[in-house]
Amino acid sequence: MNTESDRPNLGWVPASGHQLRMAGVHFDAVRVDGETGRDLADLMERLTGGRTGPVITEANGRRSTYFLVPPGSTGHRPWPREAERLTGGPGRVSYVLVPALYGWTWPLSWRCVPPPDGQLVHALLLRNALAALLATAERAAPEAVRPARPFGS
Repeated sequence: MNTESDRPNLGWVPASGHQLRMAGVHFDAVRVDGETGRDLADLMERLTGGRTGPVITEANGRRSTYFLVPPGSTGHRPWPREAERLTGGPGRVSYVLVPALYGWTWPLSWRCVPPPDGQLVHALLLRNALAALLATAERAAPEAVRPARPFGS
């Protein structure tokens, strides 16, 4: 079996280490910090049967998760405040630090490697999954953290 054919042939993925890539060229990105980002990656894997598209995680700092989506696909709709859209366009420049597929890439790693066909994360599915995840978390919040209702209401 030729394992080379199973590897994505994407020019934007560095051969070693990490490299900054300008958003809006090969992809845009949606960053979700902390456990919410990791929970969203879990949900996306379940929803897509493991064909999520490329997802990068960060092991330090905000412990962010970056979902790489098609360029221009995050506009035209409001996103939850927990999502930061990293895009390019007139008057806006964003960069995403992309790790190599193999070797030393700490603090970044591939949660879901880019598939050989180059498929990116489906932006609308990601947005709706995040909204559902946040709504579920809000409903599950213990009463102690919910605001108290005034008497008589």
